[in-house]
Amino acid sequence: MNKEKFSRIAVIGAGSWGTALGNLLADNGKKVDLWVREKEVFQQINEQGINRTFLPDVKLSPSLKPVASFEEALFEKELAVLAIPSHVFRKVLTDLKPYLPSRISLMAATKGIENESLMLMSQVAEDVLGKRSLEFGCLAGPSFASEVSRKLPTAVSIACRNMDDAEKLQKAFNRDFFRVYASDDLLGVQLGGAMKNVIAIAAGVCDGLGFGYNARAALITRGLAEITRLGVSAGSNAHTFSGLAGLGDLVLTCTSDLSRNRTVGFRIGKGEILEDITGGMKMVAEGVRTTKSAYQLGKRKGVVMPITNEMYRILYEGKRPGDAARELMLRDLKVELEH
Repeated sequence: MNKEKFSRIAVIGAGSWGTALGNLLADNGKKVDLWVREKEVFQQINEQGINRTFLPDVKLSPSLKPVASFEEALFEKELAVLAIPSHVFRKVLTDLKPYLPSRISLMAATKGIENESLMLMSQVAEDVLGKRSLEFGCLAGPSFASEVSRKLPTAVSIACRNMDDAEKLQKAFNRDFFRVYASDDLLGVQLGGAMKNVIAIAAGVCDGLGFGYNARAALITRGLAEITRLGVSAGSNAHTFSGLAGLGDLVLTCTSDLSRNRTVGFRIGKGEILEDITGGMKMVAEGVRTTKSAYQLGKRKGVVMPITNEMYRILYEGKRPGDAARELMLRDLKVELEH
């Protein structure tokens, strides 16, 4: 990456997370342009200094400038932070490619696995950008946008292909309330961030069915085992999944009412139909699409993923949540820790 610290930054995506990160960077002394797709959101930020649609009641830094074009957002920037849903990541990256400066670093704040290709966001970037994607990082960890925007204590991981690049991003984002750890396990941090959403939906289903705290704790623990198995099969470091991008993010999204993915699962457990739930949501619950990708990726790699498999059947085959839970409990007996 081209600088010790980044001073001119583009944030692509003005949802709650993109706005929160852009505001954090602007408060951190950076010049930040925030690319906004929705006209009403652009108007809100430009005229009122508030993103009332996605991050209401948070007064944004005057150093955070909304822009409506990729050309303006990326002009003379040193870093582009991509805070867009995973299912449009490839298209947005393709559209902004002509406007990328010759020397710019990229970082994804997106948690997902592309449905068609089963690629993580760094792999999509490499597919679209080729060698220009080598200076690529990702951010993951237990971090609700609303709490970050209120400057509540938060800790996350930023990963790159090498530690030097990760440490440069670490310095750009770190604040007294936003502690950043560096990692060189780019694939592992991305997988942890994506897969926790699948398990969070399952945790919500358990809660919706009224199964209690024992069931939730067991689900989180066995969910982490699945995530770790998949990660190791992809060449990731197993220890990554006991860190912030693994266990940390998993605990947060499986236990909090602020989690969109857990909320989707809870409502499914209560008997609602998936299409009715997602149709009325303003923000994306990434885990719904990621469940499909994770199911297919597990089959491709031959990884045992019983919770993910049952979630796929609930979401995409109409299986009853109670029947899925019963089958998980009645599986053949296993040794807990495999060495």
